[in-house]
Amino acid sequence: MTGQEQQTPYRVLARKYRPRHFDELIGQEALVRTLKNAIESGRIAQAYMLTGIRGTGKTTTARIIAKALNYTGPNGKAGPTTGPTDDCEICRAIAEDRHPDVMEMDAASRTGVDDIRDILDGVRYAPAQARYKVYIIDEVHMLSKNAFNALLKTLEEPPPHVKFIFATTEIRKVPVTVLSRCQRFDLKRVDAGILAAHYASICEKEKVRVEKDALAAIARAADGSVRDGLSLLDQAIALGGDTVTAVQVRDMLGLADSARILDLLEYAVKGECAEALALMADMRKSGADPAQTLQDMLEYVHLIMRCRAVPAGSAAARAGLAPDTNQRIEEMAAALSMPALGRAWQVLLKGAGEAAAAPNPQAAAEVVIIRLAYAADLPDPADLLRRLKKGETDAPVTVTPRSAQRAESARMLDPVAKMTASGGGMAASMPQEISAAVEKLASLQDIVALLTAQREMILAGQVYHCVRLVKIAEGRLEIALEPQTDPDLAQNLRKSLITATGAQWMISVSNAAGAPTLAQQNAFAENALIEEAKRHPVVREAIAAFPGAILKIQKGDGR
Repeated sequence: MTGQEQQTPYRVLARKYRPRHFDELIGQEALVRTLKNAIESGRIAQAYMLTGIRGTGKTTTARIIAKALNYTGPNGKAGPTTGPTDDCEICRAIAEDRHPDVMEMDAASRTGVDDIRDILDGVRYAPAQARYKVYIIDEVHMLSKNAFNALLKTLEEPPPHVKFIFATTEIRKVPVTVLSRCQRFDLKRVDAGILAAHYASICEKEKVRVEKDALAAIARAADGSVRDGLSLLDQAIALGGDTVTAVQVRDMLGLADSARILDLLEYAVKGECAEALALMADMRKSGADPAQTLQDMLEYVHLIMRCRAVPAGSAAARAGLAPDTNQRIEEMAAALSMPALGRAWQVLLKGAGEAAAAPNPQAAAEVVIIRLAYAADLPDPADLLRRLKKGETDAPVTVTPRSAQRAESARMLDPVAKMTASGGGMAASMPQEISAAVEKLASLQDIVALLTAQREMILAGQVYHCVRLVKIAEGRLEIALEPQTDPDLAQNLRKSLITATGAQWMISVSNAAGAPTLAQQNAFAENALIEEAKRHPVVREAIAAFPGAILKIQKGDGR
């Protein structure tokens, strides 16, 4: 044989460093503690259900349970254990998937009832060598309905020498009749900090030097999956050789540097559109994925909002970041308001989905950055509400020089500003005319009359029948609505009043009772007229002669 033929085939890191016993499982402390206590006390269930996202250790945990239950030690006389099992021949056979009493079945490829019958036929026989027969069924949610039904009775009352261990990523697809017969364990996503430390220890064993920022990037990209991160680490080592740098990992993953992401976010939320787009284009040349860039911006907005909302409690979420990155997050949290951060979150959240589905992700990402930059000049809703309450509809708005052009466009779209700008010599008199038009609207009757004059007949009818007045004064209208009223009524009414009067209106819907609607008031008045008419002698005689003859009464003109 040549030297090349005698070489041991390479094993990927995910297989080479697969946990062999409970102490090597990371990030699943609750599961490990429960299973250890159960095995040590002899309270071993007949079936276990392991669920969680891919790569968190479901199949690995199933094999560890099988080895722990069948451990006999080097002399073949030891009982179940929760410690290492490398000195047991049966456990080595289980780890190498060659023991006849521990059978693994992939339900994704063997979904039918006949496959389950093969298992059930062997259940009644005692194990050949091991203490327990263990059936490990991976992706159990893929079994057919008939297969699940065939398994139920045996699963509920199996022979004492049989144990079932199920693994699934889709727990909701498993029938509740099966779940009720199993002890369920949810394997959670592993924290990025724990993953980074785990990968660092593996790199040390592999004698590979990997920068701390590179490990942190791989841990974040793994998204809680140990196996996904190990696959990325394998790829990074193949790329970098004995030394893996953060730049290499970012290029491999299509990520941008955290400092550049924060620069992009800062430019966008400050309204510096040209600088943001230039940086976005430069990042694309460096190989950054546009959709991933928006995802990274979302992550940083989340961290900044947490830092602003709970400064003391957000340090743990930023534990894996570099010190300079943490410092910039704290500075941005102090400089940006919560409404501005909330708008940034909404724009990026919607835009990230659009960029992922767009035929041109770079163009979609640039549009998102433009939206974010233009949203930077929107006023604080709380401040705007205070100004409206004070009647400061034409108060000047202070803007930064880079936003002056956009602010001027917004000002020219305002009804008051348009009339003031277009009137020339009338500019001084227009606000007085607007004020007089607003003061004339002192009741719902005035509003209905105005809407009728504007040919807004449907809206006028809705106000007449459905609106109860609570308060009206100086462009502020507080109303209550009848049940089953159009939910857009208040918004439509505000738009019509702004168009008709040229002034800003603030309309709020109250829970107060309010006055009766105009329709109810007219009905009350008509009933009062009928009662008054009934007291007249002639009318009484008419009613006596013709019961129910009075249908409607109208006041005359006095003639």
